[in-house]
Amino acid sequence: MEHIKNLRKNAVVLIFILIIILYFVLKDDFNNIIDTLAKADLRWIFFAILFVFAYWLLKALCLHMISREYSHKIKFIDMVKLTLITQFFNGITPFSTGGQPMEIYYLSKMGIKATRGTNIIVQNFILYQVALITHGLIAIILNYKFHFFKNIPILKELTLIGFLANTIVGIVLLFISFSTKFNTRIINLIISIGAKLKFIKNKEKTREKWMERLSEFHESATLLSNKKILLIKGFLYNFLSLLMLYTIPLFIIYSMGNFDINVVEAITSSAYVLIIGAFVPIPGGSGGIEYGFMQFFGNFIKGSILGASLLVWRFITYYLGIILGAITINFFKGEKEV
Repeated sequence: MEHIKNLRKNAVVLIFILIIILYFVLKDDFNNIIDTLAKADLRWIFFAILFVFAYWLLKALCLHMISREYSHKIKFIDMVKLTLITQFFNGITPFSTGGQPMEIYYLSKMGIKATRGTNIIVQNFILYQVALITHGLIAIILNYKFHFFKNIPILKELTLIGFLANTIVGIVLLFISFSTKFNTRIINLIISIGAKLKFIKNKEKTREKWMERLSEFHESATLLSNKKILLIKGFLYNFLSLLMLYTIPLFIIYSMGNFDINVVEAITSSAYVLIIGAFVPIPGGSGGIEYGFMQFFGNFIKGSILGASLLVWRFITYYLGIILGAITINFFKGEKEV
């Protein structure tokens, strides 16, 4: 019941933020933006929608590949449904924290135990994190070489911080996964200090919980390291899925009749925008994502085309996933729990 209340609260916050964003985007150029949207070439919009579906399908393909290591009964269509459901829960929770717990829950409804489900999600997250870091590194190198964003030094610095933060998360995750002895000592030390400072009430229970998580990370990393083909294919699926996502603004801008931006500029700008969005503690990174889009893509497009492109891009890459995810949840109602 409390969980449902939190979801409703997040949904209300999301709608409120959407109204504010629409106000600021439309208030100074309402007529021109609406006119630009009305004249948009739907053929390019079709490609944008096609690429967001390709993004979801590639994510589902990676999840299916990992899940098959634990159960051959898992169907690809189930992973497509799960990917869409994840878009919903990630979209309505701060820092996209709601998706992974729900993935484990729905995997359990498909017959995979929670411990194995956790391993699947952890492995998938490791592969995604490596692909994300790789894209971020490429974007930073491209911007360093071509100087796409000369007029926004503060945002460039924030993006660099975001990239470093993601890199640190990836390194720490891998280190925790493989170095169990060292991490056991660190966990014991932290718990002991926390207990002495009265931050931790039940020392043994807390230690047991963290040791269980450590064991899950270690098992996941070991399985990945022993399956080189799975590791390579999983990375490629995630890398290509992000490439699809980062290319979407290009088609949307082209649909508005502006061809002054190329694919390299669009992909680099998208990577920077989504890194900025990771800093915003609001569902979907709302506010920060839109501001980043206006600033980074504002180097290549201006006026009503920029505002119209933002609205279409945000709908296709964010709100469409939430809508389809909410619809997809109903497909699981009749399934039996295992």
